[in-house]
Amino acid sequence: MEVIHAWSAPRSLSTTLMYSFAQRDDTEVLDEPLYAAFLKATGADRPYRDELLSKMECDGEKVVKDIIYGPGNKKYRFCKHISKQRLLGLPSELMSKGKHFILIRNPLNILPSFEKVHPSSFLELGLGELVSIYSDLCQMGTPPAIVDADELQQDPEGTLRGLCNDLEIPFQASMLKWEAGPIPEDGLWASWWYKTLHKSTGFSSPRKYPHTFPLEHYELLEQCLPLYNILRRHVKHKSSLLTSTLTPPSLPVPENAKLFAWVGDEIVPREMAKVSVFDSVVQGGDSVWEGLRIYKGKVFKLEEHLDRLFDSAKALAFNNVPTREEVKEAIFRTLITNGMFDNTHIRLSLTRGKKVTSGMSPAFNRYGCTLIVLAEWKPPVYDNDGGIVLVTATTRRNSPNSLDSKIHHNNLLNNILAKVESNNANVDDAIMLDKDGFVSETNATNIFMVKKGRVLTPRADYCLPGITRATVMELVVKENFILEERNISLSEFHTADEVWTTGTMGELSPVVKIDGRVIGEGKVGPVTRRLQNAYKKLTDDSGVPIPTYQKNLEPSCV
Repeated sequence: MEVIHAWSAPRSLSTTLMYSFAQRDDTEVLDEPLYAAFLKATGADRPYRDELLSKMECDGEKVVKDIIYGPGNKKYRFCKHISKQRLLGLPSELMSKGKHFILIRNPLNILPSFEKVHPSSFLELGLGELVSIYSDLCQMGTPPAIVDADELQQDPEGTLRGLCNDLEIPFQASMLKWEAGPIPEDGLWASWWYKTLHKSTGFSSPRKYPHTFPLEHYELLEQCLPLYNILRRHVKHKSSLLTSTLTPPSLPVPENAKLFAWVGDEIVPREMAKVSVFDSVVQGGDSVWEGLRIYKGKVFKLEEHLDRLFDSAKALAFNNVPTREEVKEAIFRTLITNGMFDNTHIRLSLTRGKKVTSGMSPAFNRYGCTLIVLAEWKPPVYDNDGGIVLVTATTRRNSPNSLDSKIHHNNLLNNILAKVESNNANVDDAIMLDKDGFVSETNATNIFMVKKGRVLTPRADYCLPGITRATVMELVVKENFILEERNISLSEFHTADEVWTTGTMGELSPVVKIDGRVIGEGKVGPVTRRLQNAYKKLTDDSGVPIPTYQKNLEPSCV
């Protein structure tokens, strides 16, 4: 006989699922065989405690060896377990033998009806122990399947077929229906808990609308909901009101699946890196940001980026801004925690912070700014050897009359609309013109061109005066080229000898075609290559060192 262990929290449709398995012709079921042992060991009070202790085996070791794994007459034995009943000191074969799965339910749906028999508590809900059970089984090399009760109600057959497949047992259609009334395998506590189930003949449809949540359980929900979400991430098939039907995408750099980000005042794993729905960046894109690159244990141009971050925050009248040293420490701690010392890009954001209520007014921001340090393994995002292709967008760059591009803000819709055009044209990026038709920049980078040995770049009237742009302008002079900053028409770029873009994320990226016109010889030009080499040397030789960095211990993920 093979034992199937179902672990759940109370009021998670676990008994309904037991009834389902009881309909199989090859399965016998046990209803909470560890219950009496749990009551005896913990002293927990129940209205049926004395009767239960007198009629059920109270010795946990005997329950495991003689009842759960005792002889039987059918191929499978289904054991319904409540997670908190897994006590310390039980025989190890309880977990090491048999097949295990976990049944979860959102505590939002559990707590409104939980106190029908006894008071609710973190221990009674048992979600902490469910996470421990999942972790223990994973460490044994047998990660359990996880089923969400909501899925079971919405699609009983599909969910049961998936569960049976995970358990490597055949699905039986008899699992979907049963006769109303109790079954012989019910625990003696059935008259307290199973009245509604005894009226059923199958899985009931989920409620269209939830119960009003009792606010006296709000703190308990805050404790339990993160544990439910930890387990729910491992449910194979999820359905909810707004569940996406898209296949989960692969990441450009798979190593970024497990990273740490700084949010607010703490470092958290990727899936926990979230801001409040009341944060200004959510409410109105009210935030400033910088892009930083890490080269060989050093943060390139850190001070210049922080200068611009704080200037932008001041221009937007942010209050309660963290200090420069606090921002630096957050950057360093995030990098060190991730072990990221090279080939790394940081998206550094500073929002106006959380609001006391939704709305536009900065007067609602009374919590202070929110700092976000998102570090990723990320090589340059453009093809800096073969070159990139651009198209001119119809979307014009913002005028300083409306929103000054010198403020490095997160409200990037102007740029995003141009990027949509480049995506539709199936090219790398889009050139954006100013209101007079002169080239300003691309949707993501500054832009340079070469004509007859002279290097030209648009004035920073409409475009962001990028830090990489300024660095390259210095290198142009250092390399003895003539530099000219002026209004440049689109046709001048079409007929240029060389064109490149500059930005922290992509460095110096040669442009080989604009609007279908081949630039120069359609490959990286000599001026571009020379400046690329000079830029690489500069990144190798300069930057703010990351504390604790040791070159010989440097990871190499990308």
